Amino acid sequence: MKKAYIFIFGWKNFLNGFFKIKQLVFFFICCGLCVLAILVRYAKLSMQPVTPISQNKPVVERGSIVDRSGFPLAVQTNFYHVGVSVKNIRDNEKLKEKFSRDIAPRLGIEEVNVLNAINNSRGFTYLKKKISQTEYESLKEFTDEHNYNFVSYEKIPGRNYPNHALASQLIGYMGDDGKGLAGIEFSQQQILSPTPREDSDEVEQGKNIFLSIDANLQYKLEQICHRVMNETQAEGMMLLAADSNTGELLSYISLPSVDLNEYGSSSERARIDLPSMTMYEPGSVFKIFTVGIVYDEHGISPNNSFLCDGMYERRLSNGETIRIRCLEHHGWCTPKEGLMYSCNDVLGQISDRIGEDRFIERIRLLGFGQKTGVELPGETPGSVKDTTSPLWSARSKPTIAIGQEISVSALQMVQAATAIANDGVPVKLTFIHKITNKDGTIYYEHKPEEKARVFSKNTADYILSCMETVAKEGTGHRANLGDIAIGVKTGTAQMADKVNGGYSDTDFLSSCMAIFPVEDPEIVLYIVVEKAKGETYGGRIVAPVIGEAADVIIDHLGMSRGGAASLEHDGVIKLNSSSNIVIGKTVPNFLGKSKKDLLPLMERTDIKLNINGSGWVVSQSPEAGSPVTENMVIELNLE
Repeated sequence: MKKAYIFIFGWKNFLNGFFKIKQLVFFFICCGLCVLAILVRYAKLSMQPVTPISQNKPVVERGSIVDRSGFPLAVQTNFYHVGVSVKNIRDNEKLKEKFSRDIAPRLGIEEVNVLNAINNSRGFTYLKKKISQTEYESLKEFTDEHNYNFVSYEKIPGRNYPNHALASQLIGYMGDDGKGLAGIEFSQQQILSPTPREDSDEVEQGKNIFLSIDANLQYKLEQICHRVMNETQAEGMMLLAADSNTGELLSYISLPSVDLNEYGSSSERARIDLPSMTMYEPGSVFKIFTVGIVYDEHGISPNNSFLCDGMYERRLSNGETIRIRCLEHHGWCTPKEGLMYSCNDVLGQISDRIGEDRFIERIRLLGFGQKTGVELPGETPGSVKDTTSPLWSARSKPTIAIGQEISVSALQMVQAATAIANDGVPVKLTFIHKITNKDGTIYYEHKPEEKARVFSKNTADYILSCMETVAKEGTGHRANLGDIAIGVKTGTAQMADKVNGGYSDTDFLSSCMAIFPVEDPEIVLYIVVEKAKGETYGGRIVAPVIGEAADVIIDHLGMSRGGAASLEHDGVIKLNSSSNIVIGKTVPNFLGKSKKDLLPLMERTDIKLNINGSGWVVSQSPEAGSPVTENMVIELNLE
């Protein structure tokens, strides 16, 4: 019995072991088959050429961005990716070497890099992306001539910015996917490039946007700002010039700026739209709004006098004393004289004439603490304290009165100033003059949009008269024009010390607001210089720039000077005529020129001018500055 048991048990163990081994073998066989299948599949895929992504003709033709007179600022163009089907030349070493030697200098890359790209790819490889229309036409002619039929070209819709960095933060930038990434290109994406209709094979036409800025004026003012940046070694600068009657921005400058054709290589700092996206304490410029609010509330009158002894002091019921230092001992001052001297003591005393809640309410009515609603992305609302906030103190009201403990944007300051220029009624700011369809018909045309009245006409007139006195006798005398009445207010604000807290002893915002002509205001001009080295007081470094910029604006718009007959400005900018296009020893810059401008040059016999397309020049070959040679061919592509 025992032997039988041992035999049966042993046989059972043998069978169990056998089946375990069988299961294990089966498992490994299955794994081997899976691996083999994967390897076979991989081998098949590796033998197949990888075709480039095909891109059909874009179903949307993006509209252009131009200035108020139609001068091109952003126009549609085409770029091309250059690729090679490697399978056609994989085994032909001589052809690969010859092709690499021929194509490398035309693509501006090293021969060895071309060869490596071909050898390291089994199917398809790109040699270079985003070559221009001119480069494409030249290269395709060469590859066709040499029967390099393994070279392919992928057409990519792109954007050309003929004026490079001009008004760069306003215009913005379009990415490789055809979508705007910043500025007007972003905010007006649906206008410029509407979503294509699914039921239509027709090309959707984007609309053209006419910005409110004047390109010629923008250029002149940018030149001034670049010089000031260099002279003061400032880290940033803003200049805004607005039509006080319509709210249209005629110039919009934020420095540093970025070459929109090289957007990808620009610094993060250069991409920041300072007037729209940054908030800061405005400093003494804000005093004009404080005086306006309290005057409008009948808290002060022109004949009131306040004693400045160099320090604003107010003792609280709890025994605490609030102190705000003034730079001088100004003695007895009227409100106008308080603004003329930019007296902190007088402005603190004026703020005592209005309640906290009402003061903040009136500040908000001016548009502070909320976005202006301009056509730009990322606009800051600024910051206005509530009297119920834990951050509010007894010191807050007199401090806000002199432009601290409140954060604003440059756009908010300009819009609030339009109320002073426009009899107490602010106008909504805008960057869009009009929008047209591709055929030129009007789709939208801007009409001034008045906001709710914030001052009486009497108050607006009083503030403007105070600002005129500042220009004639006060801190803004360096902005005085002499032959045309201008009202200004300067400001110097300490910037926050982000490391140690409180205010910095070295970093300042120097600013100046101007309205002119005083007798019939047309322009609000506002300039801010950030972190200038050396001299920092707004009255000394910004006021002269205000005067210079105002001179440029007055002459450009044809405003009357010194009793001269007024020249009516029709808003149309006279562009340089074709006679100013001179081809001397070097090739000029043709970008942005119209076909009409170019036609007289066709009469030249010593050079050949090939004009492709119609509209404005978006690319040229050779580049501007290239030496002119006899019988030279100049290719100009217009869109």
